[in-house]
Amino acid sequence: MRILTVPACLVLMAAPLHSQATPSARHWGLAPAVFPPGARMAVVSGDPGKAGPFTVELAFPAGYKIPPHFHPTTETVTVKKGTLLVGMGDTFDASKTKPMQAGDSGSIPANAHHFAAAKGATFITVSAMGPFAMTYVHPADHPQKPAAKP
Repeated sequence: MRILTVPACLVLMAAPLHSQATPSARHWGLAPAVFPPGARMAVVSGDPGKAGPFTVELAFPAGYKIPPHFHPTTETVTVKKGTLLVGMGDTFDASKTKPMQAGDSGSIPANAHHFAAAKGATFITVSAMGPFAMTYVHPADHPQKPAAKP
């Protein structure tokens, strides 16, 4: 197991995968509207909408970006395929990301401001405590932001 150099609040470890490195034959659908368009999601266990532990798989197309945001609970991310670029802070800055590649896992503490991008088609597993919530650091980044008033 190796520890990669990353910001203090994001610990990445390379570990052997216990499952396939490709998305499983789960029921895939569009990710919730809180995600930018283009992501797909499958529930692995639990119910992200209810209190309690859950695990989901997310699929991102090449170039997919999630603006700076945070969650009320700690999340653990494992990359199953592709490369997830993860950065910490309030501003999306691709030059400050750290790559997580297939087999890498990391935990992001509750309320830690972070952002991500997919380098190539990328599949990840996310485990956390529900109910799932995602708050954008800049409300204008929210995909469901209200239309601008004339």
